[in-house]
Amino acid sequence: MPDELQERARFDFVRYANCWEDADVLIEALRPGPGRRILSVASGGDNSFALAAAGAEVVAADLSAAQLACAELKIAAIRRLDHAGVLAFLGIRPAEDRLGVYARLRPDLTPAAAAFWDATPAAVSGGIVHAGKFERYFGLFRRRVLPLAHGRRRVAALLSPRPVAERRAFHDRRWNNLRWRMIFHVFFSRFIMGRLGRDPEFFRYVEGSVADRILARARYALTELPTHANPYLSYILTGNFTHALPPYLEPERFDALREGLQRVTLFRGTVQDAAAAHAARGFDGFNLSDIFEYLDPPACADIFRRLLAHARPGARLAYWNMLAPRSHPAELDGRVRPLPELSTRLFQNDRAFFYSAFVVEECLGSEA
Repeated sequence: MPDELQERARFDFVRYANCWEDADVLIEALRPGPGRRILSVASGGDNSFALAAAGAEVVAADLSAAQLACAELKIAAIRRLDHAGVLAFLGIRPAEDRLGVYARLRPDLTPAAAAFWDATPAAVSGGIVHAGKFERYFGLFRRRVLPLAHGRRRVAALLSPRPVAERRAFHDRRWNNLRWRMIFHVFFSRFIMGRLGRDPEFFRYVEGSVADRILARARYALTELPTHANPYLSYILTGNFTHALPPYLEPERFDALREGLQRVTLFRGTVQDAAAAHAARGFDGFNLSDIFEYLDPPACADIFRRLLAHARPGARLAYWNMLAPRSHPAELDGRVRPLPELSTRLFQNDRAFFYSAFVVEECLGSEA
């Protein structure tokens, strides 16, 4: 992101302790594999790790030292602990002495990451997957707001396995009541979400009702997609990944995950600076999260041009729109080809339901 956003929004704390984008969708879009290089927004690290576990070499970039510290500590845990130990240390399963485990992992951290976690022992002892501002926002929703509409039994029923027809009936008859719609419109409004969950600056280029659009997507996730297999929904409604794990932590991927971490390079800075710093062999894919959401069209166009300078022919760009519609600028039509059918199909399976679109585009080659 350009300097003007760095000045408007804060990046000195963990905003996202987890990646709130579906890694399975991303993997199908970017086709990671041996010999392929992918530039990825780091965030909590999860999706960068999933891409590496699928065989790719990954450069994970972030403006925030706190986000990179989060990714570093996850890497150290995955390298040193077994699968059960990782789940316990991160906060997904119970643990008695996370600070003791942290002391064993600390030598694997850079001085900057160690200093960050040394200064926040409560975040370590509570499990670092709960240490982000966005996670605390969902926690407030679950503890204080959700009970006004639904009790624990109804939440458990929502997360039970059901055929799609039964999910639709349950939603329409038992879940989508007036209280649910009212509290949703308040808690997921631009004002509340900007101050408690994301950052007010992240909504600068958003027009229209934030809550209305998220509510429509929530209905889709609660009816058309299996609720019992949705890790993002599980965390929001129960406070943890009780019903499903994030893709990178699924047990069947753990060996590949641990092996893949040797192909992950962390970079502090913008994605375009990371692309330039690691430009020797170019990139086959770009996981851009939803970075264009926060920027005006000229800034987006500048990022596109700078990334395309380091893209191999056939490279793919994948990114989400939450509320502000973004795609490649028209001036780059000769160099970027949208993949609308793939984008739509993948978006229909996207379990991280608060986005309004998933965009996949393909690089056609260098500028003539």
